[in-house]
Amino acid sequence: MNIPDTRHISNGLTITSSGYADQPYVVRNDDGSWTCLMTTGSGREGQQGQHIVAARTLDQGQTWSEPVAIEPPDGPEASWVLPFRTPYGRTYAFYTYNADNLRTVLADERFYINRVDSLGKYAFKYSDDDGRTWSKDRHYIPVREMEIDRINPYEGRVWFFWGVGKPIVAAGAMILGFSKVGRFGHGFMVTSEGCFLRSDNITTEREPDKLRWETLPDGDHGLRAPGGLVADEIKPVELSDRSLYCTYRSIDGHSCHAYSRDDGHTWTASAYMTYADGRYVKHPRAANFVWKLDSGKYIYWYHNNGGTWYEDRNPVWVSGGVERDGPDGREIAWSEPEILMYGDDPRVRISYPDLIEDDGRVFITETQKVAARVHEIDPALLEGLWAQGERREVTTDGLVLDLPTDGGHMPDTVLAPPLPEFSERIIVQLPDGPRPGHGTHDIRAGFAIDMWFRLDSLDAGQVLLDNRTETGRGYAIETTARGTIQVVLNDERTESRWECDPVLEVGALHHVAVIVDGGPKVISFVIDGVLNDGGEHRQFGWGRFNPQFRNEPGDDTIRIGQNLDGSIVGLRIYDRYLRTSEVIANYRAGL
Repeated sequence: MNIPDTRHISNGLTITSSGYADQPYVVRNDDGSWTCLMTTGSGREGQQGQHIVAARTLDQGQTWSEPVAIEPPDGPEASWVLPFRTPYGRTYAFYTYNADNLRTVLADERFYINRVDSLGKYAFKYSDDDGRTWSKDRHYIPVREMEIDRINPYEGRVWFFWGVGKPIVAAGAMILGFSKVGRFGHGFMVTSEGCFLRSDNITTEREPDKLRWETLPDGDHGLRAPGGLVADEIKPVELSDRSLYCTYRSIDGHSCHAYSRDDGHTWTASAYMTYADGRYVKHPRAANFVWKLDSGKYIYWYHNNGGTWYEDRNPVWVSGGVERDGPDGREIAWSEPEILMYGDDPRVRISYPDLIEDDGRVFITETQKVAARVHEIDPALLEGLWAQGERREVTTDGLVLDLPTDGGHMPDTVLAPPLPEFSERIIVQLPDGPRPGHGTHDIRAGFAIDMWFRLDSLDAGQVLLDNRTETGRGYAIETTARGTIQVVLNDERTESRWECDPVLEVGALHHVAVIVDGGPKVISFVIDGVLNDGGEHRQFGWGRFNPQFRNEPGDDTIRIGQNLDGSIVGLRIYDRYLRTSEVIANYRAGL
């Protein structure tokens, strides 16, 4: 089925793979072609035969060459390959290599003893022809030992580790983020710490044996999470004042971040990542990557929920970052997020992305472990993220109701504007004329309700808006027994409800927007310029509605605040979903 929403993962361009496909990372070559390195195999993740390959595209991902094996499938496991391109045109491939060809590993649980793809030596090969061929010799990086290595089940005789993301250049040196692992067991990596490899001459030195390597940070420990034993999948960027910034995952329901002001030797204390206003960012046990764009602005990929396991990686959310002055140097202020991409099955895990800028366009790769794709990103979405602190204007695109009119009072009722149905019958042409046919056409519609109101109590059962018929068909917004408001969607076949976070205050003037996004089938609330994320009250601040919901018309009129203990002073309805950034601009524009 053709899905008319560019955010849907099926609309991406498939990258060549041979079944299992992971960590598709891309470098742009001098001639404009791309080289993508990935971990692949004919079986599942971690099974024997896992190896690394390179593929090329001459047309920004439209077509790909057959993959070239950097390490063969019949050798020891080679995994988690990270590409790095030097200024003189060499492409390095850094990867975890099971150099001793171990067939089992000491682990806390028997399930993991046969998985040997995250141990061994940090290896690299290189290509001087944009990934067509690779060096015959394999080289090893002298990684410095730390306490987490010495206390593993082998007491340091075997090292557990892996890396994600692409290395960067900072202050003329290459910085590669990777993770040291202490033990394997429940959840695969039981303990881990974030570390870095730094080479200050790889951008100019052509002899692999003459490359200089440092393992950072200084001391006997890597970066850790504030509340747990797992801190891994670390990804750095360089700020304008040469500071380093990195993000990494935990199992605490939050992502972590840190700054270094001395080229990675020391880092700020372990901390959860925050938005510009200081709220913690919520994120499960999944890759969360930050990239710096040529504009000097930043993009952050994550999943915007407080899970502590590997699930709930769909949809993907992104936040935009801009630099500001901090107490010790430059820092990044992160915006409220937007949905970047999604799949229809909530269990699909979308992860391990990469970002490529090419000729003014932005592309992101991703994988669901069995299919890796590349997607071009709408520049308006990114610009909206970066401008959230500046825009103060009401969105008019899709505006079908704007009350009160001409400075008047809010009416008790108003004619309900037409809103799009979320599916429609197919019309088939028959010999005796057109008739409704069977099936539906997927149109991925949405709508949004934007209100200013004041509640003098939070008692349950107050109805702010209601256009439901006697049979319940239509939509309503009402207060609940939990001091929140909820939206109710009903088409006489299905009913879905979702409520806001408990942040409303009695007597306060609030701006609340309800976004019903028919692409990922997500309902979200934005209150006073902040997207609800569940806070400490629940894992998700956004919720899914029934995918079979049709959004058929309700009553001809909308009843406004008829039993409300308070007042509605502004109401806008849109016949499309609004982006978070558009809602925030509405809020900042005021009444």
